[in-house]
Amino acid sequence: MTTTFDLQRSHIFITGGTGSFGKAFVRTVLERAPNIERLVIFSRDELKQFEMEQEFNRAKYPGLRYFLGDIRDEQRLRRALEGIDVVVHAAALKQVPAAEYNPFEFVKTNILGAQNLIEACLDNRVKRVVALSTDKAAAPINLYGATKLCSDKLFTAANNIRGLRDTRFSVVRYGNVMGSRGSVIPFFLEKKKTGVLPITDTDMTRFNISLQDGVEMVLWALEHAQGGEILVPKIPSYRITDLAQAIGPECEHRVIGIRPGEKIHEEMITTSDSINTVDLGRYFAILPTPDKEAKARYCEKYGAKPVPLGYAYDSGTNPEFLSVDELRGLIDGLTKPAGGAQA
Repeated sequence: MTTTFDLQRSHIFITGGTGSFGKAFVRTVLERAPNIERLVIFSRDELKQFEMEQEFNRAKYPGLRYFLGDIRDEQRLRRALEGIDVVVHAAALKQVPAAEYNPFEFVKTNILGAQNLIEACLDNRVKRVVALSTDKAAAPINLYGATKLCSDKLFTAANNIRGLRDTRFSVVRYGNVMGSRGSVIPFFLEKKKTGVLPITDTDMTRFNISLQDGVEMVLWALEHAQGGEILVPKIPSYRITDLAQAIGPECEHRVIGIRPGEKIHEEMITTSDSINTVDLGRYFAILPTPDKEAKARYCEKYGAKPVPLGYAYDSGTNPEFLSVDELRGLIDGLTKPAGGAQA
């Protein structure tokens, strides 16, 4: 999918720009707009920025900038956002066990950091803001998911305080990104060397999206989002047992039990969301509550259709599942040096 969003003339700022998504997003933007006016990579880790600059350097891409900073630092954000018109918010703390052990650190980054960014965007009259969310923010049962739900609410509600500014805040919510750092696929690939793959529950399912599909969704949102919505992609699920079979059929598949804060099936649209959700074809949009005008606009502009009342979208009842062979093919693409964006 291509976008007519004018990347070449944009001034884009991405938080968490050295992460898995950030690198894939930067790669895509520079492929399509190598002479982009400005692309700022904002993150905390100077080593990751140094390593990323070896691949994406200012000699080749003069509009590229690397800014050290933390979204917990509102003053730094205000200064860094001067002259920016597009923000993609990918920075977050996201490891579920770490959140249970260090709860307020997650609150400070995922919630207070989100509000800092919102305030700085409003003060600098940024035009488009898209924040990345997670399936764990739907009916959360762990602290990480709860902080991301709160973040989602902050971004969608920010449209209510924009005043006369031409600023739109939107959210994209999707499932596990295949191959991203800390996710199950690289974990299983490493554990394969031991001959044992730990299975939490044989009934467990997960959503799956590629890094590139996540990037395309954000670009779509930058061009089309009206403000206040949470966009959800239609993506396949997989069974954790099928993933283990795809990665290590010769390994022992040892059931170890579900971890604290974990779900058997992940959700992205709950039954309570259904009253405000429309089907856009490739994506769903959970619209602001209550906003009949927003629903009417979406239906008129995109041919969207309201979902049935009580509809839920979860990885267990998803009509599309990846087979063992399909999973194996996708994993092979991740592990080959020439294949796809690297996590």
